[in-house]
Amino acid sequence: MAATAEERLQQRVLAPVTHTSRAWYLWLGFLVLLVGAGLFAYNAQLQGGLAVTGMRDTVIWGLYISNFVFFSGVSMAGTFISAILRITGAEWRRPLTRIAELTTVSALLMCALMPLVDMGRPDRVLYLLRYGRLQSPIVWDIIAITTYLTASVIYLYLFLIPDAALLRDGLKGKVSRLRHGLYALLALGWQGLPEQRRRIERGAAIMMVLIIPIGVTVHSVVSWIFGMTYRSGWDSTIFAPYFAVGALYSGVAMLITLMFVLRRVCHLEEYLTEKHFRYLGYMLAAFGVLYLYFTFAEYLTVAYKLEGGESLLLEELLLGRYSLLVWSGFFGGQILPILVVLLPATRTLPILFVASVLVNVGMYIKRYVIVVPSLANPLMPYEWGVYTPTWVELAVTGASFGGFVLVFTLFTKLFPIISVWEMREGWERARQPAGAGLAAAPAALSPDAGGGAHA
Repeated sequence: MAATAEERLQQRVLAPVTHTSRAWYLWLGFLVLLVGAGLFAYNAQLQGGLAVTGMRDTVIWGLYISNFVFFSGVSMAGTFISAILRITGAEWRRPLTRIAELTTVSALLMCALMPLVDMGRPDRVLYLLRYGRLQSPIVWDIIAITTYLTASVIYLYLFLIPDAALLRDGLKGKVSRLRHGLYALLALGWQGLPEQRRRIERGAAIMMVLIIPIGVTVHSVVSWIFGMTYRSGWDSTIFAPYFAVGALYSGVAMLITLMFVLRRVCHLEEYLTEKHFRYLGYMLAAFGVLYLYFTFAEYLTVAYKLEGGESLLLEELLLGRYSLLVWSGFFGGQILPILVVLLPATRTLPILFVASVLVNVGMYIKRYVIVVPSLANPLMPYEWGVYTPTWVELAVTGASFGGFVLVFTLFTKLFPIISVWEMREGWERARQPAGAGLAAAPAALSPDAGGGAHA
């Protein structure tokens, strides 16, 4: 029965790798066109400078930095949550860890590109490397993002090695020689030997311990780009934990969104069950309540003191030109999703999916509201700064989201989106007798349950 379950798992997760439908090509073409439009817009920016954007000498940041903060937050979902679930021994994690880890890598790739686009001239990166000072939060950010991306790629790759060996052995003669050579190269001679298992488990244990503080550091440093200034709306001491909690909130929401789509498209209902969505929903509600507390504390502190610039900014946020964005993001992106998860009647998969999308939209609005209004707030007795994104910024933003999805699309064509090796390991643990020192896996991971029964 176990062999049947493993064969069924391999057939299901390898189906996108070995079979390509017309719909996949159409979807790939759409994403390529979206990214191509962004590259065309970026070329226009290179030719005309940042004058082709809506950014001016008052509002010097706009959609680009909003994208940067948003993708930085989304990246928190994957490797960080995956590491926590592995450390705590949560067996239900196994079908979703690769999706989570790929979310981190894909989001960090888009996150790292946004500051380069925002600089106007990419050669200025060399100036940061040659003349950057360690006193600058921007330099901290470059170091943190680079470290987090490197660690996340290593973490994703470690658990990909056994599956690369599976593809190397199982698809020989069925795929091109180039592709088979790629699998052989990535497999690093994996044969499933005890010593190889011991080494990969030791490497994973090291990365699990390292990735959590690195993730927290990244989101703290991103917040300090704002918090280390004296500008109204940014001059806050709670921005680091505020950003970290917001990253967990938006990251879990993105994970739910992607899992729902992949479950439908790749027919993974047997493995990504209602139980997984329910548990992630509980995590979403917990982080949402915590983020709600930080939001309340932040606005209450400002509203109680009502200092000059802060008073003007708060009035515009809550009652003025930005009030529609603020309140729609607050109720649609925080209050409503939390209620959806907490009420059993609405805790269904389609409604959870809609709630996760609302969180993503609401958190993007929140990032925009953090970036733009504080810059538009006049430091001198002049008019408010005006910012309206141009087609260039919109096209580049669309390309960044298209690139994020494109990474997933190409990955699922090359590799299993569910880790076969981890699922098999879970089944082996489930078969161990109680006295063998291994915790029995829950029934959802038992081969007799077909790899994951519906909760």
